[in-house]
Amino acid sequence: MKKVAVIIGAGPAGLTAAYELLERTDITPLIIERNPTYVGGISRTEQYKGNRIDIGGHRFFSKSDRVMQWWANILPVAADASVGDITYQNSRRALTEGLRHATEADGNNVMLVRPRKTRIVYGGQFFAYPIELSVDTLRKLGLIKVIKIGVTYVWATLFPIRPEVTLEDFFINRFGKELYETFFKSYTEKVWGTACKDMTAEWGAQRVKGLSITKAISHALRKIFKTGPLSGKGVETSLIEQFLYPSLGPGFMWETAVTKIKEMGGEIRMGCEVLEVVQDNNRISAVRVRNSDGSEETIAADYCFSTTDIRALGRMLKPAPAAKALEAMSGLQYRDFISVGLLLKSKPQEHGAPLTDTWVYIHEPGVHLGRVQFFHNWSPYLVADPAHGWVGLEYFCNEGDELWSMQDADLIALATDELQAVGLRQDIEVIGGYVLREPKAYPAYTGTYENFADIREHLDAIENLFPIGRNGMHRYNNQDHSMLAAMTAVDNIAAGVTDKSNLWSINTEQEYHESK
Repeated sequence: MKKVAVIIGAGPAGLTAAYELLERTDITPLIIERNPTYVGGISRTEQYKGNRIDIGGHRFFSKSDRVMQWWANILPVAADASVGDITYQNSRRALTEGLRHATEADGNNVMLVRPRKTRIVYGGQFFAYPIELSVDTLRKLGLIKVIKIGVTYVWATLFPIRPEVTLEDFFINRFGKELYETFFKSYTEKVWGTACKDMTAEWGAQRVKGLSITKAISHALRKIFKTGPLSGKGVETSLIEQFLYPSLGPGFMWETAVTKIKEMGGEIRMGCEVLEVVQDNNRISAVRVRNSDGSEETIAADYCFSTTDIRALGRMLKPAPAAKALEAMSGLQYRDFISVGLLLKSKPQEHGAPLTDTWVYIHEPGVHLGRVQFFHNWSPYLVADPAHGWVGLEYFCNEGDELWSMQDADLIALATDELQAVGLRQDIEVIGGYVLREPKAYPAYTGTYENFADIREHLDAIENLFPIGRNGMHRYNNQDHSMLAAMTAVDNIAAGVTDKSNLWSINTEQEYHESK
């Protein structure tokens, strides 16, 4: 009898696991996805009147050759793309032997190479992101603030905070107090709804990684002579300036992966819910599900991959985890997310030409708005009418709070007003709006996270259970980290390895970065 792996969730991690199992083992994957319509999880692409909305903006780049190759195997890289010095080793040979160039028959179903332009809106002005020590930046900040930034940065370099415990410590040590308070503190606290001094330094290690003023200056000097590699090798994540992007949005990558998984013999059930994950002698033996028609079914499972949030998994596990682990699971916290798509009659401009930003960070006080995506700059195929502007306004909130509970019409009105208030709408008429809510978008390093070792100990003891993905591991992963976790889990199964430490080492400073 064929072995079956039940996969909870059809996001990047779950779909990668299914594809890898089909490619490399005799195990049949069965994916259970709660969403009745879309695959891709937080990387899905929803539609409004022919306009496609990306939840947060998903760049396709990775320091992993394996991930870059995987993406290119699913979607062809545009034939006219200048791949340059990217991850593909010996790219000309690889593109002819393994990767497919787009042909005329492929139309716009390709991966585009896109330039990144990201800026900060602060004090009614644009600043480069990351902050550059340019004449323009110094002029906009003013002499007194520039002096304060320089003095506090030198002080932080000479006398760093030790031990580095909080996120505030992390930022001050790398940027100095004045720059931290100007460009990091308010935005970060808006995102997380928590003071930086109450968050652990691990958040910074996961997201900002090795970025610092010194590396930003070094990167700026390299820019003068050569554009950085597409893969991001040797470049800090926050500095990567070009990336691959599916022409029809990130969800198109995962929709295409679903087609291939089905062709290979995998099964995906949409609009279904996992009710119980049944254990027997430290192994998952079955998964009970509610199907889209309301019927319930118990599915025998030889393996189980979980991309659902750990808090929910704790409730699903039968018998229940030991008290210490269950308490830690139940106390994990999350930050939720709203994206409001505004369809504009024309595109916002700067100096008489359309803005070319892919996204901007909003550091203005007095508005809830955190970030703005310019989807028409991510890909021209995301907007139905090329004359229109198609932007996504991002709000960070907690499920059930005032923002989350607002009616869609009120959120669209708020977004319209705030886009004008920060100078990005420029009185352009809003001709349509779409609201997308994403619960548990960001696993937080608060609540019972300090007891995560108890959770990991319990999950690792279940031999054939593999927690993968952002929420499955409660780690602020990018999609390539989630994919690497899925690939590594399948590696372990194929090799008969039961130790899962290599899963947990993904997306850490030591493991993920290339040797410098």
